[in-house]
Amino acid sequence: MTNSNASTVAQELLADSQLQDALKSAVERVASHASQITEPLPPKADRQVEYQEALAEFSEIRAGKLYFPFIGSGIGNGPLVELDDGSVKLDFINGIGAHPFGHSHPELLDTALRAALGDTVMQGNLQQNAEGYRFSQKLLKHANQNGDVFQHCFLSSTGVMAGENMLKIAFQAKQPANRVLAFEKCFAGRTLAFSQITDKAAFRQGLPQTLEVDYVPFYDQNDPEGSTERAVSVLQSHINRYPGKHAAFIYELVQGEGGFYPGSSDFFKALMQVCRENGIMNLCDEVQTFARTPRLYAFQHFGLDQEIDGLWLGKASQTCATLFKSEHKPKPGLLSQTFTSSSTSLAVGERIVDLLTQENYFGADGKILELSNHFEAGLKAISQKNPGWVSGPYGLGAMTAFTPFDGKPEQAQTLVKRLFDKGLMSFIAGGAPTRVRFLWPVGATEKKHIDLALSILEESLSEQAADSAK
Repeated sequence: MTNSNASTVAQELLADSQLQDALKSAVERVASHASQITEPLPPKADRQVEYQEALAEFSEIRAGKLYFPFIGSGIGNGPLVELDDGSVKLDFINGIGAHPFGHSHPELLDTALRAALGDTVMQGNLQQNAEGYRFSQKLLKHANQNGDVFQHCFLSSTGVMAGENMLKIAFQAKQPANRVLAFEKCFAGRTLAFSQITDKAAFRQGLPQTLEVDYVPFYDQNDPEGSTERAVSVLQSHINRYPGKHAAFIYELVQGEGGFYPGSSDFFKALMQVCRENGIMNLCDEVQTFARTPRLYAFQHFGLDQEIDGLWLGKASQTCATLFKSEHKPKPGLLSQTFTSSSTSLAVGERIVDLLTQENYFGADGKILELSNHFEAGLKAISQKNPGWVSGPYGLGAMTAFTPFDGKPEQAQTLVKRLFDKGLMSFIAGGAPTRVRFLWPVGATEKKHIDLALSILEESLSEQAADSAK
């Protein structure tokens, strides 16, 4: 009989001393080359023609121009990233929050290389390796810090698919309910179903209606009690008009695309209590907030552990996931994915969670709030020195935004492109007003990087103000 304590062949492979040396050498060589990247740099002249040709062809292939003229070279150094034209950018948007430890992080690279030695690239419904099992365990462990909140975790390759899975669970659990509730100015995603929930007409132009959605006004930090009363009143009105028809309320705890508006614990609890009384599931979209608030999960930051019924997460986690309760366990056949994610994404996602939770990132004295406060102080200083240039700041934790000038969309767009040309990557959010937002890499950012970003920002604002005055 085989010895049950014997190592597997895979374990023997990873313990191989020659392989260990090779992996260590690879990580060290990448770090050595990455160390040359120390500051934002303009493009190299001799790479411009080829780079512009590549951008044009890529835009044609994908049937749409890239938002930024960005094709990465494949290497960076923390918050700095090199493009294929030789330029270097201070990346404070990170693929809209998908790279929490920036670029070429040694520990994540080591984890990815080890996972890449596995027998398959992708894991899925029929064949899962240990990475998927461990990552699911870890997500549940940290979600249940304040009690037995969730019992199940289903992995997905994209955030919107994780959301779709949660929505399917809700409709099945609450059948024959066929409506959902969401906040005004929310962003849910771009699938057929979630484009109906996203409160932006342009995202569903020409698409057939697939869902009935009723909207509730979001929290107003300038009128906490009044906005809460109005939201509860509108919610109750929808419920009265369509009794028994709502399966779920989808909550963005911090509105991302809408403009980096955070809610409050009392606001969410008031709405969630009404939903609970009416048999409506409370579901949280944590795709952008995961690992960016003063707690790993935003629902924990807002103290909603006992209020919510399910959530989905993504971006910083690399592999996305749906967390839900046993009472809503779906019937066989409802959830299944050929690809849940790649082995490297699963392993790196687990390592990211470990690094964030084992080091001092969260809490009142954590790195996220320390850097957030530093960034906000810098934005306020620019505003005080130059009245009318900056309003804000807005957001929560590692989600930082401001309104440039009077918040017209063209002003924000121009500033974002100007910042990019000067070496700082940001993005827009909201519509009226339109804001500039940053999703800086929590695991790679230091105060000196924020100071550099603020310096580039102030210079760019000064130039834009001068251009407007002409």
